Amino acid sequence: MVLDAFRLDGKNALVTGSSRGLGAAIALGLAQAGANVGCHGRSADTRGTTEKVLQLGRKSFYLAGDMSDTEFYPALIGRTLEEFGSIDILVNNAGTILRAPAVEYPQSDWDELIAVNLTAVFRLSQLAGADMLKRGTKGKIVNIASLLSLQGGVFVPAYAAAKGGVAQLTKALANEWAAKGINVNAIAPGYMATDNTTALRQDPQRSRQILQRIPAGRWGEPNDIVGAAVFLCSSASEYVHGHLLLVDGGWMGR
Repeated sequence: MVLDAFRLDGKNALVTGSSRGLGAAIALGLAQAGANVGCHGRSADTRGTTEKVLQLGRKSFYLAGDMSDTEFYPALIGRTLEEFGSIDILVNNAGTILRAPAVEYPQSDWDELIAVNLTAVFRLSQLAGADMLKRGTKGKIVNIASLLSLQGGVFVPAYAAAKGGVAQLTKALANEWAAKGINVNAIAPGYMATDNTTALRQDPQRSRQILQRIPAGRWGEPNDIVGAAVFLCSSASEYVHGHLLLVDGGWMGR
């Protein structure tokens, strides 16, 4: 059956930044498709993503940690291997955004943005990829990029630089690992109704300008990303490598 290719039964996944927003939606989507899902957030899982995964009959755990702390990366992958025995799917979703004019952009903000949005993506992919290669089994890595992987944005130089890097890193890893059975792809969400866009949605002028350009005529919701994530994490995407999949309501087509 064609639909069986989208099933994730028996697969072990880790979704970073999954206590809320896009990450929570992706984690629950993977669990609904059959995967065990490890969850991560900067602080407590206040919205109960882990509990919801468990209620679906899947295995789960939650580990809080700061993605700008390089010592946390092996701890997170190590916990996943300890809980599940292997890692078949990694979704690098955790991210943050800090806004300021370029001439005023603080060094500390630049360092944090690059660490969380780019360095963590590479190091976690490196560690998960090492386990996949060691076991000689197929694996899936999905990075959450952005429209700013393709555009420059305004007042977000570090975010744009990091997300541009995510797109290129996705291609670089795909070039190395595609022939070894590991699919590395990325999703570029459009303007989504999450904490990262609160400032934009509360600005009447910017919100109006954004909505006028989106052919779908609305802000995206976290659940809008789930289908793309399940596809890229499943065997249905077996021949898709190094791809940046736009989920943007048509923004880039206008």
